[in-house]
Amino acid sequence: MGVVGDRIGPVRFRDRFLQGESVEGSVRSPILSSWQRSRLLGLSPDQSELPFEQDFDLEGPLLRAAEPVLDRLQAIFAGSQTNICLADGHGMVLARRFGEKSMVRQLAPIQILPGFVFAEQFAGTNGIGLSLAERRLCQVYGAEHFAERSQASACTAIPLRDQLSGHIQGVLCLGYPYTEADPALIPVVRKAAEAIERRLMDQSSAREHGLLQAYLDAADLARSGEHGLDGHPVAMADFLQSELEQSDQATLKEKATELMSGDRRAAAEVPLSRGRWVTLVSRPVTSAAGVEGVVVEALLPEDSERHAPAPTHPHAPAAPPPAFRPHVAPGPDPASVRARGAPPADGPTQGGRVRGLVLVGEPEVGKYAVAARRRLELLAEASNRIGTTLDVSRTAWELAETAVPRLADFVTIDLPKGVLLGEESPHPTTEMHRTVVHGIREDCPFYPVGAQVSLRPTTPHMRCIATGQPVLEQDLKAAFGWIAQDPQHAELLLAHNVHSLITVPLLARGAVLGVASFYRSQNPSPYGDDDRSLAQELAARASLCIDNARRYTREHTLALSLQRSLLPRGLPEQSAVEVAHRYLPAESGVGGDWFDVIPLSGARVALLVGDVVGHGLHAAATMGRLRTAARNFAELELAPDELLTHLDNLMVRLDREEGGDGPDSASTGIVGATCLYAIYDPTSQQCTMARAGHPPPALVRPDGSVSLLDLPAGPPLGLGGLPFESVEILLPEHSQLVLYTDGLIEDRHRDVDVALDALNRALAHPDRAPEDTCQAVLDAVAPEHPDDDIALLVARTNAVPADRIATWELDADPALVSEVRAASVSQLNRWGLEESAFATELLLSELVTNAVRYGTAPIRVRLIHDRNLICEVHDASSSAPRMRQSATTDEGGRGLFLVAQLAQSWGTRYTTGGKVIWAECSLAAA
Repeated sequence: MGVVGDRIGPVRFRDRFLQGESVEGSVRSPILSSWQRSRLLGLSPDQSELPFEQDFDLEGPLLRAAEPVLDRLQAIFAGSQTNICLADGHGMVLARRFGEKSMVRQLAPIQILPGFVFAEQFAGTNGIGLSLAERRLCQVYGAEHFAERSQASACTAIPLRDQLSGHIQGVLCLGYPYTEADPALIPVVRKAAEAIERRLMDQSSAREHGLLQAYLDAADLARSGEHGLDGHPVAMADFLQSELEQSDQATLKEKATELMSGDRRAAAEVPLSRGRWVTLVSRPVTSAAGVEGVVVEALLPEDSERHAPAPTHPHAPAAPPPAFRPHVAPGPDPASVRARGAPPADGPTQGGRVRGLVLVGEPEVGKYAVAARRRLELLAEASNRIGTTLDVSRTAWELAETAVPRLADFVTIDLPKGVLLGEESPHPTTEMHRTVVHGIREDCPFYPVGAQVSLRPTTPHMRCIATGQPVLEQDLKAAFGWIAQDPQHAELLLAHNVHSLITVPLLARGAVLGVASFYRSQNPSPYGDDDRSLAQELAARASLCIDNARRYTREHTLALSLQRSLLPRGLPEQSAVEVAHRYLPAESGVGGDWFDVIPLSGARVALLVGDVVGHGLHAAATMGRLRTAARNFAELELAPDELLTHLDNLMVRLDREEGGDGPDSASTGIVGATCLYAIYDPTSQQCTMARAGHPPPALVRPDGSVSLLDLPAGPPLGLGGLPFESVEILLPEHSQLVLYTDGLIEDRHRDVDVALDALNRALAHPDRAPEDTCQAVLDAVAPEHPDDDIALLVARTNAVPADRIATWELDADPALVSEVRAASVSQLNRWGLEESAFATELLLSELVTNAVRYGTAPIRVRLIHDRNLICEVHDASSSAPRMRQSATTDEGGRGLFLVAQLAQSWGTRYTTGGKVIWAECSLAAA
């Protein structure tokens, strides 16, 4: 976290935010959302006035429930700079406590007096307001506060809820200097909030008040002052909280709810963590108003016995192992209960044992209210846990992980193979594959993941698919359709105490995506209608997420197939460079990255990398159009800056055509692209490059030095009307030119400079082959989970030896043509290409004659012995020859036709000093 006064961390980002800059990804999302809401509300950071209410109820239920907890927190933080604050559900402060009492004299009234409202709409980002807005525990540090007055402090706040309705009743907030932030404060705040919520629960009903009073009257403990009870049983929030861990308290509450739902006298030994045990006793009570209910007490042994295993005797059942529900006796014998250290139902505390009140209430109301609350909590949790990724299998696993163990002990999910591949399965019932097996244990013999599941029509799975509704089998021993599917397998499951089942179809947009099965084993109660409704709701939410993931998988697969089909499948034959390449698609979606290697005339080669903005099919298709256009422009022998200008104009036209001008246009157009284009000439070792908003290439020289070439950046393609600039660089032989897209070096979790340093280190090995260099760069630099495509092209330069190049200069004199023919034949003989001499002599005769007759001096002739024999004639004229169809009566016009027949390929390229007419003859054909 940032330090107030330094220009780092939240201080810097908050200043940038207030100046209108984007800080997304640099600030925690809840804080950034709160800042944005505060700005939309028109709040100012230096605003100090808050609403103040003088008239509030000091005897309200929230304040009454919280006061003992606030006093306890004050004692815990005594002597520290911590202030404890209680606010209501609207953000108004009801009470404050201070660890150091002198703070009252040091702080401003707004930080001391109750009555100020700290809701977000008045105070901006702060602990109380953010906790109410996010409806969960929140922490705010230093400059994350919106108001200037709070910059030096930090706070941890948690909402206080009504445990039955789930409504937020208030907020508990701890404030402290930002330098004293400690993760250990979070469990302290959680426990304090739970204690307040429990005490609120005790006040929730006048009927329960009457039941509680009836219990206290019947207990008749006025003369008992042992263990600090002052004549009354203690509440669990006051006593057991200091004795038991949070998980143990939750266990006692759960078992007490079960006892209370039984509406009769009962007792149960409850095993807790670390070998401890507690006895729970329930008994009916009737209030003075005639309300009948149940109280549940916890009977704690003495300290010396509290950590011993639960005692057993002839009249009492032994404590059950933790893996099973506690035994609930139909009505314990008073003598046996007394022998185990518990008082009789209406008697006083005996033998130094401590009685702690756990629950009091009406059985059915408590049973259904708690069950409904748990279901709502599970559904709320499912909304956050299911669908966090766009992976079909992972989404199915999230459904299972959410349901176990709160709804089911085991969950299996079967999906058709087509759904896993992103398609809609035409025959889902015949190609089901077990996708998920998840449960409380791993030894239950369900069909394993990956197995093909063949379903019979009588099974609950097929019935739920056929009807589109969940199927409940309360007793699997009597579920004959389920047993008939595989009797031996069913017998194994029943032997593992799997006894109840709910099958739910996974449906989305009318298509069957699979089936989810929820099994119960540890809980002896069979599933009911409420469980079936809950399972159906969970499956419905998961189905939408699975369908979204399936459709994304389909689009991703199509885009990836299109992208790969549009990229080069192989490298062309050429001698100028040794090339290796890699393409790595993004995890979140295929982008529009591409590369290309294009042989040019004169033994030259063009290297190209580019990146279309965006992801998906549209980006891949746009990439294909750009790559095709770039190849066509390259065939025209355009210089790099001219080629980028043509691509820029093309992008502008595509954007205008696809963007549409009408209000009903469905396309948003093409945003843009970046590109780097380089031409390397092995005869001169010159490389001409230009880029359009693309990262600069890296050059690895033969001595091992690595540098990023300083090229003019140029605007991205698609802006239109802006110039590009080419740069010529001399590349020593065996240098490595590394071209890449921004996905290689840009990552949300690291700085670009760090990535470039890693790239330089990975490239500092000049003796490596290009293939090895590609792999080393990906291993060292590529993000572990790339958000964008990566295209990488490594080219090691070669040079044409000087003895394989022959050049002649001549004037525009027809008499010199014969001398050039003779000199060329002699040169071919020295190269050992006598078989090519006749065709070459004819080619040069026609090309030189055209240059003498129609061109301008100086005229230069060059032969290059490469993979093919290359003949070039250069003159200073910019007029290009054109092959035409000659009539039978024409005396000329057949020279270029003859050239086209003798050469493998021919053409014209323009230079700053004129043009070059070239022709290539295949040595293999000769």
